[in-house]
Amino acid sequence: MDIRRLDRQALLLTGEVVSRVKADHLMLATPCADWTLYGLLRHLVSQNEGLAASARGAGEPWAVWRDGDLGDDPAGAYEASADDVTAAFAEDEVLERLFALPEVGEGFAVPGRTAIGFHLLDYVVHAWDVAVTIGAPWEPAAELTTAALRVATLVPDEGRGAGAAFRRRITAADDAPQGDRLLALLGRDPSWRPEPC
Repeated sequence: MDIRRLDRQALLLTGEVVSRVKADHLMLATPCADWTLYGLLRHLVSQNEGLAASARGAGEPWAVWRDGDLGDDPAGAYEASADDVTAAFAEDEVLERLFALPEVGEGFAVPGRTAIGFHLLDYVVHAWDVAVTIGAPWEPAAELTTAALRVATLVPDEGRGAGAAFRRRITAADDAPQGDRLLALLGRDPSWRPEPC
């Protein structure tokens, strides 16, 4: 599996949905209970910046994971951060390099291949979060959903719940679409819709 190519597809999928966000969407609630859409977009930019720093050996300080600034152009901020993380992931030997992930724990690090896999998963699913919040389509390529499902099965059940990166798994029918099974595996209800105003 070419994890870097697939990760770029996930970034493009998310970027296409983010490009549809309008100013009056930013305070909408999202499937991520702790975030408005503004907070979710800020998270996406911050994660790109943090992982780009980690790919370059400078991801240990918390500050590089928290500084995502949307300014007055959230889509532009997202695109700039996506370009930066893509360039960082393209560096030689990045797949074997250790990436610091201070959000998981102080001193915690994983090989680049694993970190990029988790990044891919995060962006495929957050693309749905943004899309369902604003009523836009979410149509990941089958190979992208397959890759994200493969990574999602590695997410342990321990540490899931309120305030964690992932909620507890929910049940999806065996014959549910692949995207719905992916969402359910990460604790998202595929039928979630924003509350009407």
